Formats: sequence, structure tokens, C-alpha cells
Amino acid sequence: MTSVLDTVSETLLPRRYQEEIFVRAQQGNVIAALDTGSGKTYISTLLIKWIAAKDDTQGKIIVFLVPKVALVQQQGEFISKQTSLRVRQFSGATAHDMGDRDGWKKEFEDTDVFVMTAQIFLNLLTHSHWAMAKVSLLVFDECHHTRKNHAYNGIMREYFQTPFGSRPKVFGMTASPIWNPKNAVDSLATLERNLDAKVIAVKEHVDELSGHSPKPTEACLYPNPPATYPDYPSRSLKSRLDLEGLPHEIGIPVDKILTRYEVTFNSLGPFGAELFLYMEVKQRVTQLIQDAVDSAMDLLMPTQYSRTVRTTTVSPGMLAKVHPKLRELETTLADFRDFFDTSELDSEPKPIPLTWCSPKVRKLAEVLFERYADKFQGIIFVEQRHIATCLSIMLGRIPLLIHLIKADQLVGHGKDTATKTHTKGMGTRNQQDTVKMFRERQINVLVATSVAEEGLDFPACDLVIRFDPVQHMVGYVQSRGRARHKTSTFIIMVLEGAQSQAERYLQFLESEPQLRQAYQERDVVSQTIEEEEETQDDPADLAERERYIVPTTGAILTYTSATGLLNHLCSLIPRDKFTPMHVPKYVGDFKATVHLPSSLPLPADLLVYEGPLRRSKKEAKRAAAFLAVKSLHELNVFDDYLLPTKSSRGRENEDADGVPIGDISKIPDILDVHVLDPWVLNRTLWLHVVHLDGCPSAGLVTGTPLPPVELVAGDWFVSTDEPREMVLDPRDTWGQRRAMEDYTRMGLWWCITGRGITLPLTCYLVPITRDYKVDFAAIELAVRHPFGSYNWEGIGEEHYGHLLYMNNKEAGHPMILHRLRHDITPSTKPPVGSRESAFPTYREYWQDKYTRKSYVPTISSDGPCVEGFIVERNIASAYSLENKPSAPLLGPKPTTVIFPLEFCRWLLLPEHVYQTFFILPELCHRATDLWRLREARVALSLPPIADDLLVQALKLPTTNTGFNNQRLETLGDAVLKLAAVVYLYNKFPHRHEGQLDGMKRVSISNRTLLARAVERSLERHLSSENQSIRLWRYVSSSEEDRFLFRPSRRVFRQFPRKSMQDCMEAILGAGFATGGIDMALQTGTALGISVGGPTSWSVRYGFLLRVSKPSPLFLPLQDALGYDFKHGQLLLEAVTHPSFGSNDSSSYQRLEFLGDALIDMVVTDYLYKKFPEATSGQLSWARSRAVCSAALASLAVKRLHLHQLMLINNVGLSIAIGRYVPVLEEITEEEIILYGWKHDPPKALSDVFESVIGALFVDCDYNYDKAAAVTEMIMEDLLVNLRPDLPRDPVSQLMVWVAQSGCLAVRFEKSMSMPELRRHDCMSVLVHDTVVAGPIAAPNLSMAKGLAAEEARRVLGDPDSPHHLSSICRCGKEEPAAEEELLDAEMDELDDETKEGFAVLARIQLEEVEEPDSHVPGEDIDVPGLDGNPDEEDSSGGLAWEHTEGMEISGLASASEDIGLGVYGLSIGTDGSATDAEAHHGDSDWDAISLPDNIDEATVSEEMEVEEMMEVDA
Repeated sequence: MTSVLDTVSETLLPRRYQEEIFVRAQQGNVIAALDTGSGKTYISTLLIKWIAAKDDTQGKIIVFLVPKVALVQQQGEFISKQTSLRVRQFSGATAHDMGDRDGWKKEFEDTDVFVMTAQIFLNLLTHSHWAMAKVSLLVFDECHHTRKNHAYNGIMREYFQTPFGSRPKVFGMTASPIWNPKNAVDSLATLERNLDAKVIAVKEHVDELSGHSPKPTEACLYPNPPATYPDYPSRSLKSRLDLEGLPHEIGIPVDKILTRYEVTFNSLGPFGAELFLYMEVKQRVTQLIQDAVDSAMDLLMPTQYSRTVRTTTVSPGMLAKVHPKLRELETTLADFRDFFDTSELDSEPKPIPLTWCSPKVRKLAEVLFERYADKFQGIIFVEQRHIATCLSIMLGRIPLLIHLIKADQLVGHGKDTATKTHTKGMGTRNQQDTVKMFRERQINVLVATSVAEEGLDFPACDLVIRFDPVQHMVGYVQSRGRARHKTSTFIIMVLEGAQSQAERYLQFLESEPQLRQAYQERDVVSQTIEEEEETQDDPADLAERERYIVPTTGAILTYTSATGLLNHLCSLIPRDKFTPMHVPKYVGDFKATVHLPSSLPLPADLLVYEGPLRRSKKEAKRAAAFLAVKSLHELNVFDDYLLPTKSSRGRENEDADGVPIGDISKIPDILDVHVLDPWVLNRTLWLHVVHLDGCPSAGLVTGTPLPPVELVAGDWFVSTDEPREMVLDPRDTWGQRRAMEDYTRMGLWWCITGRGITLPLTCYLVPITRDYKVDFAAIELAVRHPFGSYNWEGIGEEHYGHLLYMNNKEAGHPMILHRLRHDITPSTKPPVGSRESAFPTYREYWQDKYTRKSYVPTISSDGPCVEGFIVERNIASAYSLENKPSAPLLGPKPTTVIFPLEFCRWLLLPEHVYQTFFILPELCHRATDLWRLREARVALSLPPIADDLLVQALKLPTTNTGFNNQRLETLGDAVLKLAAVVYLYNKFPHRHEGQLDGMKRVSISNRTLLARAVERSLERHLSSENQSIRLWRYVSSSEEDRFLFRPSRRVFRQFPRKSMQDCMEAILGAGFATGGIDMALQTGTALGISVGGPTSWSVRYGFLLRVSKPSPLFLPLQDALGYDFKHGQLLLEAVTHPSFGSNDSSSYQRLEFLGDALIDMVVTDYLYKKFPEATSGQLSWARSRAVCSAALASLAVKRLHLHQLMLINNVGLSIAIGRYVPVLEEITEEEIILYGWKHDPPKALSDVFESVIGALFVDCDYNYDKAAAVTEMIMEDLLVNLRPDLPRDPVSQLMVWVAQSGCLAVRFEKSMSMPELRRHDCMSVLVHDTVVAGPIAAPNLSMAKGLAAEEARRVLGDPDSPHHLSSICRCGKEEPAAEEELLDAEMDELDDETKEGFAVLARIQLEEVEEPDSHVPGEDIDVPGLDGNPDEEDSSGGLAWEHTEGMEISGLASASEDIGLGVYGLSIGTDGSATDAEAHHGDSDWDAISLPDNIDEATVSEEMEVEEMMEVDA
């Protein structure tokens, strides 16, 4: 165990009185009552380290609570410096959302000490993020706040609900434990009861404490009462403004302003009062004018908006929206600007005569002047924020102080109110900056409200003045503590004649020693203090309070938390700028009723809750809120953590069905997987008879029974039969297998690869007999002549066009015999224009072509020649899903080539066999796809999706096959969205659009899809192989693998993890394309997607609504739709805007949520069927043009006239719609599709169109086909203008262009055209931080971005422009690592206003418009035994033999060299001689072989000699 004080800072050691308090705090719960500046926080750090070192506190946390945000950082940094513990600071701006359970869980796991505001910790307890029993120490800074309904008291209520043995230790700190000196004993006892602690003070080391926190000298000044101010100008601002005569509709609270004016006049004098009036009225007038202009700007068309911004003047039409009285006030204020507003002037502020100030301010100035000294610092305490603001300005303009005092204000945050005021308070950052400036002596006087009384760490001040009367004992003690220097002075200013103020001060002064004595002599007692609370609430009300704990989570609902929970729920209801903030409304006095907003999707009777009778109005309101929250929890509007259901911004860990979503954080971007693959050979072999155009041609032998295959390859229709088990001769099993392998190698070399293969094959293609058995006799004959025969006797016209042969000088180039040319010999002169015509004879041409260094081929002068067509070898195994005939695989080139007969060998394979070899890659490819889909269908329990569609869904884009899963992924994305939305809409009828949208995002997120794919091992079924056959992939890694009893039907592959989620959507799309929505639901259920199960929607959700006849108001709408509604209430809901606030119907937001998904699905389905050749990117882009806000708004106006039916209760929205309707009526559908991004109609128009379509969908009992037909009919005029080659929007075009150029330093930047309006409406494009376009203004940022991108693309591409990209881009010079940094960027962090985000988004856009890369990670791995350098291939695809010298058998030797001579076990010496041939073969009974009649003995002898050298080493 470490020592208690082993980590104390070297610069801070405990004083004896601090150790005294620390020792007593170890014995029990205490409240340390020590003066400001005496080191209470340091004592708490000693206690924190002591607690943290104890064994019984493991797994618990320490919580340090503060009452104000400004104290969080200060105390957190101090504890971090004084301890080695892990300290985290949390305030409202830095804390996680309460719904982010993962985030909070991690914080609790990784933190020892939490420094936070009390309300946050109370929320953590309320929502069951943590329990009081898991806290070891609670430290309350400024603990005197533990009273009434302060959060401190709420935390202690939970403390008392914890069993006695599980409660944490409590340590309170305060300089003023007694709130009310008139009843000190009760005040002290109440604090002790509330904190379950004893108040203690220093007993043994009082003298030391007095030395470190001395009492300042106290004095009272009595300024003369205010008199008249004859020197102040008679032309006052108040008289000129004439506020009393302002009309009420302007919106200025005159009474409130004048009341504050009078208070300021009495306190500061006429100048201070007029200064307040000037600042307050100016701020309000400016805000009202800006709001009016802002509203008028919202109604401008884009061209008008841009013109207004360019001229920077407000048009008379816009100013007409401003009330004339506001313009008059603005003019009057401008006349007084030089008098009051010195901040806008370059010169020094004008001095203020003391005769313009109140006697109180004059006395204050005298005191400051008298007390001023070098390094002087002081604080002036006032009660109100506007007094602090005005006084801090005045002190800097009083002649006596103008060169001495640098003053600033320090006030609290204030409360958010609907009416903004100049003195609305300071933000935390501004407070911290001001305090820092005061510490660093950049300012020497603070004019502060009570925010400076406690907690904040200030240096000891020379002078502390209470400018306004002291209201309570705490304020007196706390503010006096700021004057803790030995020479400090504490002054309280009391107006002459204000006897009550003087008496209150004297009471504080005289009672403090007695009050201190009340707790200074106390000892800590062990007995528990009975729980009570000091409150003004009626005891009977408190006795009747309820407390509800959620059984499953421990979340706590109390009377004090209920109102906050209701407010939070309502604040999350989605709304547009035309809808006011949703809040609960309370009516009634001692029996309150709470009315919830109608936008909550609840029946009318569940929106109203009446509470019980109570004895106070506040308690009645709390009781009603408590009842409402408890009831809403039962309705699942609040979840079991008492949070609005599924409304958090944190990452969800389960889907809508409550099924956990696995952690994918550890899944790498590139997956190493073992994919199912049928290509193995084992002890059992299967024969598949291959048919070409219906005729049996050969047999495919595999170790896996394959499904029957049908496809079109070249100009043949290829099919295979059901597999048959092969039975080999048990006496020669090895020999027969070896013969089939050699035969297949030979066919592959001739017809496909042009190179040898050393690894064992995993399938054989062999000749068959008439009874469909392997023809081993034909195999044996062929493998004796793997490179063909030189014997051309017997070859005649019947073989023309059928015989396959090869020039042994150009291995790898098979040819089909055209004819034997007995009329041409090697000595013949080539015809003019032929490739040989440069030489006198063919012989000389061939000698020149094939001579290599010292090797000169021997060519006879006479003898016939062979003329043939070069056959293009098959270089890929792609096939067509549509069975479209492709170019014939054996289609010869139109020109022929001539070679001497002695160079040529013909293949001893029948025509139908070598034809089968040519289509073997496609056959194997198709067989692989069908076998994998069969395995996937069983493993994933998929419904009967069409084979071709499922093959397509499992095919990754990198396979280079001509088809992949991207189109189906686009379709499936829309299917997934619709299925999830319909399920959520019906499963959660009491959740609003915002909640549903959050749940939808979880259901359709890539994270969820990837997790579900991993759970089902989807990666095992994906096809990622590049179908190029440069490397023959159907091989085994070793000889032993082929004869395992249970061979592993898996191969190693690599592909991006994104492929998994894409395939999930593609399979869903394949299900929809096969069997519509019903099969899509079955597919989604099989894949684990939250779609509500396989039951059709009409069965699940149909026929549940009450039939009601629509209002006659909707008859024109039904006629336009061509559909009669059965449920009129749906139409009423569909046209009700949230601003309408009807109790008869909810707003259209939920139906809009449903209709949006349906429209997206209908448009995607339409495009998918209409454009079968369109890419995924083209489909997505065309869809986006049809479902954009402008397109749907035009349909709402032109087709359905919904603007005439909408129920709206907002003048601004009605005007905006009225202004845009003529524009939408005039614009054509084609213009909408092409330039929709340039239009910005009110979103309500597109929303109401979506809601009507959603209502239609519900009304027809979720019959997709019927709803889709109506929707497609309504959108027909738009849809006919869609096409795959639509130009992209300017932003996409710019991104694609930039990505192609390779620049990585482009970004957007937003700005404000008119800062006084405080709206970001401008966008610029920057390249390497140079502005190349903009700032361009538009009514919204999206449009401004489009216009800026359009201009940037023009400028960057203009060679004459100074901003041409080539002249300003420095990528590759200054930023070589920029692109690498982008690889780690998270998609949800991408922002096109950063260089990194723009570059990644640009890359994504580029990938959508370009063909996918055919490279697959891992595909081009060098496999041992597959030799041959592709760089040595000539332009015609054959292999060049630069290193073959003196070879008599040129073609043979060439091929052997290229394949490393490993295929046939031959080594060729540098002189062309064969070596080591005998070492690689055994004795053979050659005489037993019967040869064809046209192969004579001489040929046989020659062939045997060659093949002995070439025999494969087994």
C-alpha cells in the first residue's frame, strides 16, 4: 500500500490546519468550513488520494462536484496536478449525450476522478449510467448550495436511498455553512442533514489558519442620497425615444426596460441610466430589424438574393417589412452613437464628468483613486448584470480613473429567454478569458455579480467593494473572502438613510464569530443523521411525493426530475424554422394539467395528463409531470433509462428488435478470408458430360459434384449433365489420374494459357466415349504427342477449317488450318504488300525473323507451306448472364499467315475436344458461381432467388466479369430503407419522426449490415476472383492436398470489408427483383436484418384503421391521384403542417418519413428496370435528381395542388410558399431535373408531397405494387426526363475533376455576406488556401456551394486564368504524404470544408463515375511453379524467345524455357542440347502403343525422342 502523501506536489505541502481537517475527514462525513483562500481544495486532494489507495474502493469512482461550469476546469486541473489519478472534466458543453451509453461506459472504465457539474452527475444517476453504491467519495464544492431543489440536494436524495453500508464518503467545502444568521442553528442543522455530514472548522491550529487567511479591514461608507443633476444635458435619450408611446405589436418590453432604467438611474446616475437605455434599446431594435430583413431575405428568389448581397443594400421592399417606429428608433439611436458607443470610434473614449454620476459612483471613484497603488487589483460586487456592464464602462471614462483603472465585467451565464437582451450573460469561454486577464493583470478591476463570490480562483485583492447591499450571509462571507491579503480592505456601500441595510451588515458582522463558534468546537460523530430537508414546500406535499424506479435498469424518476425529462422530450421533436419550439403546457393552479405537443404521435387522450391536488402550484406542476413521464414510459415513449426512446446521438448497440449489433471495430479494412470453392480433387471423382450445341463433346472431371450448367460461350450453347461418379481401374488408378492430368495440361497449353502449369490441377477435361466414359485410349495417344505431330501425311481438304496446329517457332499461337499450299515453297517470292515482301523469298524472311545470335534455323528451299488463321486465345473467363452470344472464341483473324510445313505441328485432339478447351474458362467460372450460390442459399436459408440474380449479388466489382453486385446493391439499398421504415413506422406508433429516423439509420447503417454479414459468415460465399486467365487458377497448392479424405473446399482470398455490406444489400435487391417485396422480406429476415419478419405487409399491417370518408376538401386531390381513400383521417394528417397545432390530428411528419422511403424505392425500381445497362453510380445520380426537394415540390404544386390544401398556422411559411408557387408552375420538368439544385422552394412543399404518398401507401394496406403504380403515374413527367448520362451537379463535377487531377488541397469555406444578419449564406472554394471562387451568396448554403463549385471548375480549368490548377497546385512538392493520411479517415468525419474530407469525398465520387478497378488484393500473388515473365510476351500475345540459342526443336524448347522447364522435367543446355532427360522418366513399353496410320515409324521415333526428354516428373 502506498503512503497517503506519496504523490503530493513538491511545490504544495499540507499545512498543519489542513492536516487537522484531513484527519477528521477520515473519521466520517464532514463539511469543512474554512475561509476563501485557506486551501479547502487541497484538503480534498489529500482525501481523494487516501480513498483511492484503499482496497475496498476498487471498481468505484470519486466524484468532485461543483455548482458552476466555470469551476470544472479550474478544479479538475488542480486535482490532476496534485495526484497521479486519471481525472476527467465534464460540463454541459463537454459531456457525452445521456443516450451515449457506450461513451459513458468507457469513461467510467478509464477514469478515477470525475470533476463535473452537479446536474450532470444527477442525470447519470437518473438514467442509470452509474449507481451511488459504485462511488467511493463525493466531494461537494461550495456545498452550502445543498438546499431546496438544487442539484446537490437531488444527488443527496439518491444518496439516502442507497443502503447504509454502500453509501460513499461525503466531504463538503464552504466558507459560509450558515445561510440564514437569524436562525443559525436550524440553518446549520439543515445543511448537515442534507449532506449527512458534520460541519467542522479548525480547532488546534487556529493561529496558523489566521495567518494564511487574515480578516481584511472592514469599513462602511455612507454616500449622500441622490440629488438633481443639473449639469447633465437636457436633451436626454429617454425623452427622444418616447418609449411609453411605442405600439405593443413592435415587441419591445417597455415596462421592463423602464423599470431597469429607474434602478440604474438611482444606482449610477443619469449617464449610467441613459447608457443602459442606449445599449438595451439599440440591441433590441437592431435584432428586430435584422429579423424582419432576414425573413424578407428568405422570400427572395436566388437571383434577387444574389443581387441584394452584391449591392450590400436592403431594398425598399424588404424595408417595408420593418415597422416604421423601429426605423425612427434606429435614427434616434444613431444620433447618440458618438455620445455612448465609443467602441466604434478610433479615438479614446470621451470622459464622463463626475456630475453626471450618482453620489454613490462618485464615492466609488474616490475610493478607487485613494486606494490605487502599483499592481493594484480589486473587485466590485453588484447585484444585476446590466449594472455590471454599465459600471465597468463608466469607470474607464471617469477623468479621475481614466489612466489608472482598466475595468471589465464578470457576470453569470443568465437564463435563455425568448427575448434577447444586451445583458444576457457571459459564456463559459468569455468568463475564463476575463478571469485569466485579471490574474495576468491585463485588467485590474472586475465589476462582478455573485458569480465571482465563490469558487473561482482569484489572486488576493487589495480592495473588495460591495457596491450593492448584502442580501445574505453567504454573499457577505464569500465576497469578503476575496480580500484575504493582509493589507486588503473590504468595503460595504450603504446609502444614507437605508437603516435596514446597515442593520443587516452589522448583524452579519456581529454574528459571524458566534456562528463560527457553533461549529468550530464540534467533533465528528458516527451516528447517522436522520434525513430531512429544508424547503418551503409543504410537508404534506413532500409526504405524498412518489419515487419510481424502473425495475430493469434502476433508472429513477422523481418529482424534481420529471419536468426536465418532459422538456427534453419535447425539445427533440423535429421542427422547421416556421414551427416554434415544442414545449409542454401546464394549466391549473393547485391541480395542474400538462398538455403535450400534438406533434408527438400519440392519441389525443394520451397527450393530456392531470395531476393530483397539491398545496402549492409548483408541486402541482411537478406532480402532473411525474404522472406524464411515468405514463409515457409505459407507452415506450421513454425507454427503460428514462430517455426519449432511440433519440440519442450515441452509437446504438442493438437493432429495432433488440438484437445486439456486434463490434466491428477490430475488423480490418481488407479481409483475409477462406472462400468456399469446389475445385478440389479427392479420392472420389465426378464426371460431368459437356455438350456443345447439344452434342456431347468432352467430360469435365472434378472432385466435387457440380450443379448442371447452361451458358452461351462464344457462338456455342454450352451445357453439362448431372455429375456421375467415376470408377477408375483399381490396378492403375494413379496412372489414369496422371494421364488425365497430362492430357488437360496439354489442352490448356495449346488452347488457353500458352504456358505450362506445374502445380497439380483440380479438374480435368478429357475425351469421352459414346457411352459417356473417359476415353483413356485417346488420352494415351494424345499425351505421347503433347506438342503435336510433324507428320502431315493424310491431312487434306477435309481437315481445312478444323485442324489446330502451331508454328514451333512461335509457341502459344495456335492456328486453324486454312489450306496446304503446295503452290508455295520457301523459295517463293512473297506477294507485294505482304509482311514478307521486304525479302526476296519466304525463306529469307523466316531466317531473318527466327535467327537468334549464333542460332540460325535450318529451312529447306522446297516443300509445301501451310496457310492458316491465327486463333485468339481466350484471355478471360467472363460470360453473359443474359446468354447473349459473344464474339466466337475460335474466330480467326481475317488475314492468314504462311509458314513452312517443317515448322508446324498439328494437335492430336479431336475438334470437339479442343473446342471445349477453348470454352473451359467460362464453363468453370459459371460452375463456380452456381456451386457457390447453392451453398449460400442453404447456409443463409435464402428464399428461391433467381440463380442469375443471386450470382450477380455475390459477385464483387473487382472480378472484371462484365457484371457485379453494384446495380443490385443500389436497388437493395432502396429496398432496405423501405422495409426498415415500414417496420419502424408500425412497430413504434408513438414515436415521432426524429426517433424513427434515428432507428432507421441504425437498421440500414453499414455497421449493422457488416455485423450481420459477419454473423452469417457471408464472406465465405463471395466471388472476388479476377477472371483474367493469365494465371490458371484451378490448381492445388500441393500434390498431397488432392488425396485428402476430406479435402478443404476453400481458397484464400482478400477483398475490402465494404464488400460485405454491399453484398447484403445486393442479395436483398436480388430477392426483390425475383419476387417483389414479399421475397425481399423473406430475404431480409434470413440475413438477420430488422424488417419485421417474412410475413407480407398487408397481412401484418393492413385493414387495421377505422374506415372514414374523406372530407369534400380532398376530392380534387383524390381525382389527381386516381385513387379513392378509405381512411379520410390519413389525408387530414398528411396535409397538417406542425405549425398548425391541431388536436384533431397529428402533423404530417410520420407520414412524410414513410412516403420518403416509398418514393425512393419507386424511382429506384423504375430506373433499374428501364436502364439495364446503367451503372450503380448512374442509377444513384438519376434517382437523386428525381427525389430532390425542388422536384417533389414541383409535383406537389403542379400535379396535386397541395399548396391549396395544406393546413398551416405560420404567416412566414404561407408567404414563402405563395412566392415560390409561380416559379414552380413555370419551370419545366427537364429544368427541374437538370438544375434543381439552383432552386430552394420551402421544404414544406416536398414534405407534404411525401406525406400524401405515405398516406396513400397506408391506405392501400401497404400494397407496394398498387402504391408504386400511383406514385409512378404522378411522377411520370419527371421520370421520363431521367437518363443514365445526366450531368452531375457542380459540386460532384468539381470533385471528380479534382480527383482526376490529383490535387489534395481543395476545400470549401463558408462565410456571411451580411454579418449583421448572422447567417452563413456564402461559400468559397480554396485551393492550397488560395480563394479561386467566391464568396458567392445564395439563399442557402447548398445552393451557394453549387454556384461556387461551378465557378471554381471554370476558373481552375481556364489556361488563361491566374488560378489555373497547374499554376497553383503544389501537391507532390509540399504535401507528399497528404493522400496517405486520408486512408485512415472515418466516413462519418468527412467534411468538404477540410482538405482531407474533400479529397476523400472526391475519390468516392470518382469511383462512382469510373469503371471499377479490376485488381483484387491477393489475386496477383506469384504461385510457385507458374513461371513466365509477362514482359516477354510479344504484341500478339505469344511469348518472345530472345534467349533460345541453337535450338533444333525451337517451339518445343521455347515453350520449355518459358515455363521453367518444370512441366515436363526437361533441361536445355546453352548449346541447345537436352540434358538430364533420362533422370526424369522410367522404362515404357512404347511398342504396345498403336499409332494412327498417318504417323510413320520415323515420326514416332522422333516424337518418342522428344517426349522422353519432356516426360513429366511425377
